[in-house]
Amino acid sequence: MKTLLGALSGLLAAALGIAAAELVAALLPGVTSPLLAVGNRFVDWTPPPLKDFAIETFGSADKAVLLGGMVVTVAVLAALAGALGVHRPRVAAGAFVVLVVVAGAATVADRAASAGIAVRLVPVAVMLLAGLAALLGLLHLLGSRVVRPTTRDGASSGTRPEGTPPEGRDFDRRRFLAAAAAVSAAAAGGGLASRAIGGAAASDRAALELPAASDGAGPIPRGTVLDVDGITPYVTPNADFYRVDTALQVPKVPLDTWSLRIHGMVDSDIELTFEDLLAMPLVERRVTMTCVSNPVGGELVGTATWLGVRTKDLLAMAGVQAGADAVKSTSADDMTIGTPLEALTDDREALIVVGMNGEPLPLDHGFPVRMITPGLYGYVGATKWLVDLEVTRFADFEAYWTPRGYAEEAPIKLSARIDVPRSFARVRRGPVTVAGVAWAQPTGVARVEVRVDHGDWEVAELGTADTPHTWRQWRHTWDAGEPGGHTLVVRCTDTDGNVQVEERAPVAPDGSSGWHSVRVTVED
Repeated sequence: MKTLLGALSGLLAAALGIAAAELVAALLPGVTSPLLAVGNRFVDWTPPPLKDFAIETFGSADKAVLLGGMVVTVAVLAALAGALGVHRPRVAAGAFVVLVVVAGAATVADRAASAGIAVRLVPVAVMLLAGLAALLGLLHLLGSRVVRPTTRDGASSGTRPEGTPPEGRDFDRRRFLAAAAAVSAAAAGGGLASRAIGGAAASDRAALELPAASDGAGPIPRGTVLDVDGITPYVTPNADFYRVDTALQVPKVPLDTWSLRIHGMVDSDIELTFEDLLAMPLVERRVTMTCVSNPVGGELVGTATWLGVRTKDLLAMAGVQAGADAVKSTSADDMTIGTPLEALTDDREALIVVGMNGEPLPLDHGFPVRMITPGLYGYVGATKWLVDLEVTRFADFEAYWTPRGYAEEAPIKLSARIDVPRSFARVRRGPVTVAGVAWAQPTGVARVEVRVDHGDWEVAELGTADTPHTWRQWRHTWDAGEPGGHTLVVRCTDTDGNVQVEERAPVAPDGSSGWHSVRVTVED
């Protein structure tokens, strides 16, 4: 019993320490909590193949899985330390200190923190003091022995004063449970308080009314959206739009502290506030975005209507100097991305975005400001929580993903996906609708073809083209006759005549390739 209660003591002490650190970190600007700092280090040090596996397996839930795994790991280690501390409290305290030191090292090295090292370590110190005090206090109650009252001849009096444990117990269970409940309440209170702090960005977003675009996207052309059950919506709702980034905790950037600095190889440095951006001519464009980690047939792709300022207009204000070929962009959590200068200044209309699908950017998707660069994968052109643009040369810097095995420049590859029927679906003999989406930026999709097993390619019906930077829905009617298993394959061709390649390639270094296929069974 004592061993289990010791394990509980370790768990509660760790919970209190983490909650106290989270609360203090929330109160200090530019400081990351120790738990998130450890997670950030894990993200930064994760080998690309493991990162790709996590995204392919868990999709946008990869961060929740990572944080859950961290919590479980900390819980197991804390429980082991507590169980050991029933008989060896000094060893338990030493183990707790080691865990805090690891968290402290991660906090000092955290790229997402902007405060000085001394300030960064304040939550670590609070975690150490609160957690260690709770651990030693609970273990002390477990190890305290109760002296029974005795008679003059040394025998037990047989009476048990109020609050004294029954015979056979060497600690006061009631006092221990009361202390454990107090620690639990303090941990819960600290956790709730830390979540309530730092909500300025959410409040700013809720109160924000964006001005209308001076150059709107216009209505979606008639015939663009095909009436097919199960096909991907042409415009992806914000709540369903994929999210892949390195931020374990979404940066919360209040509007009154946000600014965008443009510097480097420019004639004059400029710094813009959010009000400055909104005062400029805003344009609205529908653009399909794709993550480089999207596998063949994957769902890390979506289309939205974006509102923002043309990136080339901002760069023109600063005056780009000769010899520059890249822009290094930086997020509020110090994530860096390198984008070819040409892609930001040509007629594709890259944007510095403030709105998404008719509302301010969601916090998860970069509020208050992010980049959108049509035709490029997100890791080279879609910085979220944008705060800095440095005009430079690729030879003079490395962006975050470049030393991790990804290409410096990465245009989105031609791709087509089958949405219906799904793999392993069972269909009836007769007409079967095969449908999905295809994208080919920056030229646009010209043709989609479907093949059954090893038969001839058949041309599918395409939805009306909207823009070269958006996907197209397609559908095809297959006359399913022969019962049994069949493989459906799709490929697309762009308006320049380039045909999607058959050869499979992994997501690294510059995006996956290959024809998407599904296996279905025809039943009588």
